[in-house]
Amino acid sequence: MMLSFSDPSKLKTKRIVFEDVIAARDSATLEHLKELSSKRRVLEESINQSRFITEAIAREMSGGSTSHCQQVLHKLEQYLPLLENFISHVDLVSSNSHMVKWIPELKIRWSSALGSSSLFSLMGPKFFQIDNVRFELGMTLFFYGSILRERASEFLPSDLVQSAALFRKAAGIFHYLGHEVLPSFQATLSNDKPPEATPSLSAAMSLICLAEAQAATIRKAEERGSIGVLEKLHHGVAEFLAEATHALNSATGEHKALSSRLLEFLSSCKALHELQSQKYLAQGLKVDGRVGLAVGVLSEALINVKKNLPGEDSWRSIFRKEIDAVEDILRKFEHENEFVWHEKIPPRHELPLPQCCKLVRPEPYQPERWERELAFKI
Repeated sequence: MMLSFSDPSKLKTKRIVFEDVIAARDSATLEHLKELSSKRRVLEESINQSRFITEAIAREMSGGSTSHCQQVLHKLEQYLPLLENFISHVDLVSSNSHMVKWIPELKIRWSSALGSSSLFSLMGPKFFQIDNVRFELGMTLFFYGSILRERASEFLPSDLVQSAALFRKAAGIFHYLGHEVLPSFQATLSNDKPPEATPSLSAAMSLICLAEAQAATIRKAEERGSIGVLEKLHHGVAEFLAEATHALNSATGEHKALSSRLLEFLSSCKALHELQSQKYLAQGLKVDGRVGLAVGVLSEALINVKKNLPGEDSWRSIFRKEIDAVEDILRKFEHENEFVWHEKIPPRHELPLPQCCKLVRPEPYQPERWERELAFKI
């Protein structure tokens, strides 16, 4: 079971009016720039939750969907192809010295959802202004992946296959963002930038989404009840999360720039799935008649998980439920060992470790670009 963590999608942004800054050479280009601004404004209102319309209108605008996440995804999928086209034309003329003067005037501003100072003050969130059109693409893609991740969660537990597929799609977006988009302008960034603009956070988010996709797959596997498979899959989730933590550690050192809640989410989820993996390992040992080992594995698992109890009440209650279930199993194993098997409980260093299986992969993201001819005055 994964814990709920919706913080990555809580970004904010300021308006961009492309046609007020970019001088169009012809009326067709002007109309295309106005369309880009219009699609961006609609998306911005969803991001900032600054426009309140009826559910019926929202449903009609998104093709009939009643899901807020799906409605936002529809707006993103209308905006991103136009933005990709705009950036491709900017690239064609970017070597011209006059073009450079345009970009700062766009005033591309986004807040952070996962920075250490992301909590809103009375003055509102801090906005980062980076005058590079790829910053707009990067933050929009980060938001896209985050909303897809939220949409995937909406399918739990009713449609586990669809949920896992959407988590994999989100993982692919974050992977593309971290490898193809963000590295292209890292050298131009100052130290005052949101964590969402760094490849390391995109790498971590991709791995988190893969962990969540595998967690959804586990729920499906539980219907068939294969103890050995469940042990490996849960340990695979823990490994994905360990890799996500390593990606952040390798780039940010002490995590000073990152939300402590993100770090707690990673450590808590990892501990929870390690507990599940060791529970199934112990049950497999019990089936094989190695009750002493099973008791030792469960005892050690409970000691470790209690060191990682999260502070948030909703997460803590999930931990408590899982700990209670494992403690019940341990009591039964200890009772049986005491009266039937009389096996010695081995020391910690002699206990077996769970095996690992990482079953899921990101779905590759292929950016879509709507071909529109743009002619700028330069």
